[in-house]
Amino acid sequence: MQHLKHETANMAKKIEILEVSKRKLMGQGLGPCSMDELQEIDSKLERSLENIRARKAQLFNDEVESLKARESLLLEENKNLREKCRLMPTPSAPAPAPPTQLKERGNCSKNTQNLEVETELFIGLPAMRCS
Repeated sequence: MQHLKHETANMAKKIEILEVSKRKLMGQGLGPCSMDELQEIDSKLERSLENIRARKAQLFNDEVESLKARESLLLEENKNLREKCRLMPTPSAPAPAPPTQLKERGNCSKNTQNLEVETELFIGLPAMRCS
């Protein structure tokens, strides 16, 4: 039982030391620090920043490599699709007839053989539009 109490006390001291160290690394509670302590904190922070920047650079490089690989795959797929489109037979459709008017004066034409599409913009409710 005494051993556990002693171990608990040691752990509590270690936790307090770590919390003080953390506060110092965060720039808090630096008033009582000596020049040597501040220099040590500064060097720890510099090493940490170097590690963080190296990891960040590695992640960026990995992402760039991944995107380059994806670009290569997409370019290859695009090339294959373009070749496939060139090999596909084009549908043999009759040459388009000259445009004719679907509307006659006063009546709308019901000519179903000529499927001309009107591309005028109308604002309002849809309705049959006859001249």
